[in-house]
Amino acid sequence: MFTQTADQDLLEATTEQYLAATYPPTRIRELSRQDSTFDPVLWKRGAELGWTSLLVPEGSGGGSVSGNGLADLLAVAFQFGRHAAPGPLIGTNVVAAALGRWGSKERHGGPLAELLDGAATAAWGYSPGTGPRAGAAVRATRSSDGLLLDGVVPCVESGAPNGYLLVAASDGNTAAGGDDARSHYLVPLDAPGVRTSPLGGIDLTRRHVSVTLQGVAVPATAQVGEPGSADDHDELLLDLTAVLQAGEIVGAMERAFAMTLRWVQDRYSFGRPLGSYQEIKHRMADLRTQLEASAAVTEKAARRVGEGAPDARSWASAAKAHVGRVGPEVIQDCVQLHGGIGITFEHDLHLHLRRATLDAQLFGTPAAFADRLVGLTETALTETARDGGK
Repeated sequence: MFTQTADQDLLEATTEQYLAATYPPTRIRELSRQDSTFDPVLWKRGAELGWTSLLVPEGSGGGSVSGNGLADLLAVAFQFGRHAAPGPLIGTNVVAAALGRWGSKERHGGPLAELLDGAATAAWGYSPGTGPRAGAAVRATRSSDGLLLDGVVPCVESGAPNGYLLVAASDGNTAAGGDDARSHYLVPLDAPGVRTSPLGGIDLTRRHVSVTLQGVAVPATAQVGEPGSADDHDELLLDLTAVLQAGEIVGAMERAFAMTLRWVQDRYSFGRPLGSYQEIKHRMADLRTQLEASAAVTEKAARRVGEGAPDARSWASAAKAHVGRVGPEVIQDCVQLHGGIGITFEHDLHLHLRRATLDAQLFGTPAAFADRLVGLTETALTETARDGGK
C-alpha cells in the first residue's frame, strides 16, 4: 500500500504473518466477550519483532530499520488496522518516544527498557480541550518528598496492569501569556491513588478506561522533559498519534475494499457478476480512489513528521482530517455493497468499520484536525506577510 524499502517490506510481512496467525476473525470474536484483551506473552513477541522501539533514538535503546522510525512504524499500524488487532500500539510507542527524546537515562531508563522489551505498556493521557487557555485536567502540588497529582484522564487504552501513564499536569505556576505551565509526569498505573474505570466502546478488541488520580505521590524525578514544556511536547506527540491512527484506518479501508472487490466479482445478480454492472464499477473506482488518496497523504505525513520537516505538523493534521473523515465512509459503502449480509455480526466487515470509526474520534476528531490545519496555515501566511513575502 505504501512505498517502502526492502527492510520495511520485511517488517510489514513479518507483522502480517504474525497477526494473521494470532488474531484470525474467530479469535477476534472470542476476545469481544472478554473483559481484557491484552495478552502479555503475545505482546512481548510483538516487541521482539520491533513494534515498540522504532520511535526511540538508538542512544536510548531504540532504532529504526530505514532511518525514519515513524515511516517504519506506519507499516505495523497498517497491519493492525487490517487485522483489527488488540494491543496498545500507539500509546506505548508515543510514550516510548517521549521518554527516549526528553527523558533522562538515570530517571526513566528503567521504564523505557520495560516498554522496549514488551514487559510493560503505556498510555498517553492526552485529552482534547486541555492545555493553554483551556484549563488542565490534572494538577500537581508540591509535597515534602515530591509531588501529588490529582485529576481525571477521561479515556486511555488499557494494556498491561503494570503499565505507565504519561500525563501533563499544571503546577499552578504561570507561563508566558498568563496560562498555567504544564509538565509531563510518568505515573505507574499500579501506584497508590490511581483508580481506573472501564469504558464502553465499539472496537471489539480494544478496551479503554478512565483514570482518576487522587493524591498520587510521585517523586520529582517522574517529570519528563523541562518544566513547563508539556504543551509543546504534546503537539509533537499528537503529530505521531495522528499519523499512526491514519495508518490504522488505511489498513482497515484496504481490508474492507479487498473483501468487497472479491464479493462483487463472485456474487451473481440476474445471471451476471455484480461487479459487471456499470454503477458498481463506478462505485468501486471511487472507493479505490479514496483508498489511494488516503494512503498517499498518510505516507507523506509519516515521512515529513519522521524527518522533522518544517511542514510536518500540517501534513499530520491533513492526514488525520482527511483519512479520519473518508475512512469510515468508505467502509460504510463497502457494507452497503454487500447488502444484508454486510450488517451481520458473522461477517468481518464490521470489525474494520469499528476500528476505523474509533481511531477517527480518539485524540481529536477529523474536524478538530481540520481546524488545526487551518490555524497552522493562517499562522504561516501571517509570518510570510510579516517577512515581506520572503
